[in-house]
Amino acid sequence: MFVAPADATLGEDEWRPFVASNPFGHLVASGGPARQLPVVVPTQFVLEGDTVWLHLVRANPVFAALAESPLVVLSMAGDWAFIPSHWKVTGDEDPTLGIPTTYYGAVQMTGRAVVHDERTTPGSVAAILRRQLAFLQPGVDVADPARAHEARLMGILGIEMAVDQVTAKFKYGGNVDTGHRRAVVARLRARGGPGDEAAADHVERRLLGHGGG
Repeated sequence: MFVAPADATLGEDEWRPFVASNPFGHLVASGGPARQLPVVVPTQFVLEGDTVWLHLVRANPVFAALAESPLVVLSMAGDWAFIPSHWKVTGDEDPTLGIPTTYYGAVQMTGRAVVHDERTTPGSVAAILRRQLAFLQPGVDVADPARAHEARLMGILGIEMAVDQVTAKFKYGGNVDTGHRRAVVARLRARGGPGDEAAADHVERRLLGHGGG
């Protein structure tokens, strides 16, 4: 992913909250040199510190790729909004000369994946499910996976990914001046479509130089 200087993350205080609010991405495993195409899997996940936890059905083809090479990329993007060309002009500027774009945030984490199998390491997959439940539905009373779904645990495998590199991009008009960005924010809030409010919030936050929300 190319990241222009204007779109570079302000740091962990910016990209970590973004990941926490967008805990669904694509796990990419390239596999060995003989594999023609990587395996790409859409999946829910949880990031705790520098470790990603997730689970997938045992039959998922990603596990064959992981057996060939444990190196993976977990990619997510969100809070996107299309910016029409005429939105990017102010004052007496010619609206026909505006250039359309898309605002969005994106984070890619790379690392090594370790596969956990309840058959060989009892309790390992159940522990991952507990982590995911605690994050995705905190405070909700739910039966423990090891007791309520013991048979089904045999049909899934857990993945523990140790993150060693993070590339983050927040493309929210950082290449233009404050006046033009605020004009886009006003139009985003007026349109009020899916992603517009989140995109406007990102623009304003970055204008203030803040990482987190």
